[in-house]
Amino acid sequence: MNLKVRLAVMNFLEFAAWGAYLTCMGRFLGNIGFSTEIGWFYSMQGIVSIFMPAIIGIVADRWIQAQRLLGLCHLLAGFFMIATGWYGYTHGSESNFAIIFTLYSLSIAFYMPTIALVNSVAYNALTQAGMDTVKDFPPIRVWGTVGFILMMWFVDLMGFQDNQNQFLASGVVSLLLFAYSFTLPKCPIKRSDEKKSLSEALGLRAFTLFKQKEMAIFFCFSLLLGVCLQISNGYANPFIASFGAVAEYADTFGVQHANILISLSQISETACILLIPFFMKRFGIKNVMLIAMFGWVFRFGFFGMGNPGSGVWLFVLSMIVYGVAFDFFNISGSLFVESRTDESIRSSAQGLFMLMTNGIGASLGTLGAQAIINNFTHGEVVDGSFFTVGDWTTCWFIFAGYALLLGLAFSVIFKPEKK
Repeated sequence: MNLKVRLAVMNFLEFAAWGAYLTCMGRFLGNIGFSTEIGWFYSMQGIVSIFMPAIIGIVADRWIQAQRLLGLCHLLAGFFMIATGWYGYTHGSESNFAIIFTLYSLSIAFYMPTIALVNSVAYNALTQAGMDTVKDFPPIRVWGTVGFILMMWFVDLMGFQDNQNQFLASGVVSLLLFAYSFTLPKCPIKRSDEKKSLSEALGLRAFTLFKQKEMAIFFCFSLLLGVCLQISNGYANPFIASFGAVAEYADTFGVQHANILISLSQISETACILLIPFFMKRFGIKNVMLIAMFGWVFRFGFFGMGNPGSGVWLFVLSMIVYGVAFDFFNISGSLFVESRTDESIRSSAQGLFMLMTNGIGASLGTLGAQAIINNFTHGEVVDGSFFTVGDWTTCWFIFAGYALLLGLAFSVIFKPEKK
């Protein structure tokens, strides 16, 4: 099978597993009585990303081939995700927070590092084949977004948005990727007989990147922008669904099929990924990341002004802008790390990038968003259905203001060396 096709299938399965629950988990949690704890579930993705991607990256660099480690992680992630869904199915509204949260946390502890691992496997395979990672990786990564979208649609159309079956679907896909990992190209382990310091032996050299002013500033702003990453994933679906409490909007397409409406964000991602090589080479990392930051301003701002009725076009604009906001930061940042780090620590460096963005940044962002949203909204049962209602507009404008200030600061402080 063609190398690019093999890597595309890997990306497809990788992000399909995530797409099954990422945008609709909040709906299910609200239905079983955890509407005020949604942020903890999303922040746990960030908390495990603080240490797991870095640790797994070190293991991949030093001891276990990255493609094998990818499969092992998905085996464990799939098992615990299925256990989460099964517990939700058997206990429903009687679910114990500690139990379901623990099972879910164990699953994502092994899933989150795989996002960096699939990048490492793809970059290694393309490099070994003599291909250009900046040119050839984005079209491969597009298929990850396609997998995410199709799984969102599947969950929506199957009626899984507000129940535990979204977790079961995710677990099954992870097990499929475990099996598929045995067919992936081998990634060499960087071994050497020369004596190394303890930090080198453990693969901690990636943290020495902070000694470089350019990389230190880059990683710090990666953390600050990472604050934005999971806010709309955690709260966009409950927000749009909340309009179901208003008779005027209850039967609109957006309320009935929030996941499909939100999937426009991922469709936008697909197109934006293909633009990255052009923008990176034409405008450079700084301008590309600036575009991403201001993209978040519009992402949140349009949510604050829209509704599923006459204002649905603002929701659509928010979805379109999301592709720019997310891809121009995540993919371009990953490519920047790949191009500015030594070959011997690239897996560790990718893990470090994940730590700053999906780790510390996302954790702070989701917990902060939870505090803000819990302050301005409340749970309410209307005609037997649960909704989170209140002043959502103020919440979205607060998030937009944060992104605006971050973009202005970045434009002044970050001055990367041109290469």
